[in-house]
Amino acid sequence: MAQYDLSSRIGTCLDRHLVFPILEFLSERGLYDEKDILHARLELLNNTKMVDYAVDVYKTLHGEDAPVPQNMLAMREAVVSRLQELEEQIEPIVELFEDTEVAEHMKREDQSLFDYLAQNHQFTPASVDLIYDNAKIKYDCGNYSEAAEYLYFYRIVAPVEHKYLVSAMWGELSCAILNQNFDAAHKELVKLREEIEQASSTSSLMKLQQRAWLVHWSLFVYFNHQNGPDDIINVFLHQQDYLNAIQTSCPHILRYITAAVVITNRRRPTIIKDLVRVIRHVILSTSYFYLFIYVLSNDFFLVACKDEFMDSAQQMIFETFCRIHQCIGINMLATKLNKSPDDAERWIVNLIREARLDAKIDAKKGHVVMSPQPQSIYQRVIDRTKSIGFQTQFLAQCIEKVSVGTSMKTRAHLEGGGARGSRSVTWAPDV
Repeated sequence: MAQYDLSSRIGTCLDRHLVFPILEFLSERGLYDEKDILHARLELLNNTKMVDYAVDVYKTLHGEDAPVPQNMLAMREAVVSRLQELEEQIEPIVELFEDTEVAEHMKREDQSLFDYLAQNHQFTPASVDLIYDNAKIKYDCGNYSEAAEYLYFYRIVAPVEHKYLVSAMWGELSCAILNQNFDAAHKELVKLREEIEQASSTSSLMKLQQRAWLVHWSLFVYFNHQNGPDDIINVFLHQQDYLNAIQTSCPHILRYITAAVVITNRRRPTIIKDLVRVIRHVILSTSYFYLFIYVLSNDFFLVACKDEFMDSAQQMIFETFCRIHQCIGINMLATKLNKSPDDAERWIVNLIREARLDAKIDAKKGHVVMSPQPQSIYQRVIDRTKSIGFQTQFLAQCIEKVSVGTSMKTRAHLEGGGARGSRSVTWAPDV
């Protein structure tokens, strides 16, 4: 099953602290040799300040009696010294925030707080940097709760367009995920997505990279949030910028889009057509495609929704057979649904009752007999026009690519005097 594991690809777009839960999951599943997992943990820890954790992993890997490397001991002394230094420097600011009058101003969470503190309490931009530095070292040490508190203070006191503002937003999202506060993480995700789209000074290439990062980080949130599957469809499938990022940089994310589409099929049955269209495009435009839904039990993000996915998938299979056939054998359906004939019959009876399908079971012949259910003209119009916006965006994108390519070829021909081979043509990037 390791060949279908996407952890190595997903990890390249994650903060190293977000990779630790995935490694823990892989260790429990036994997909890889335990020593390889320990080596991966140790490599990640080398660039953090979680020295005690790194020592424990090192001893697990090399034995309890193995001497701790000198560089780890030196790192631990340096981290402890830096923590003490920053705590001494931040103590006056913490006391300031505990002041009753300051606390009242902080509740407003507006941009006037910095001006108020600067005018009345000698608060400077260096004080803002100090709050950020404390948040960063707490995070690097694995103390995500305190890091989240300092990042909150930083956000409400930092002036507009402060140099660490966007970085702090990524930090707040990561802390919320690692603290398993997924409601807060969902709010931070929305704010960060708005910040990325509204940043006018960011290049198109950097925005593409940031969207790819955000797609991967959001998997932690969406698969642990009540409306997560719907958000995956609305953002990943129906927002063209993010769909472009997925098709260009991370087509393996289609595994999770497919899972979300199947889970929400009962409420949004027409979305499957949009998914099929995207999958066809990806298969035609890339040499690899990672859509292996049968690895649900060994996927860090999908394992929690395995039962919900299987129930929805079985219903999709049954409804598909019902639309195609008028008489269906229960034994054949049981095989397709991975159930025994008796369990399949009970499941079908409950589904007919709950979904109010016009069908009946012939127990003697072991058949499910469907009555014809012609689709209303209104529903046909809705189904055919629902994806027109997506189709229009895709067509406009194709026209733009063709026009850009043509104009560049014409420009090269004119600049080269029409001489064949006189100068090379720069191809337009493929979106």
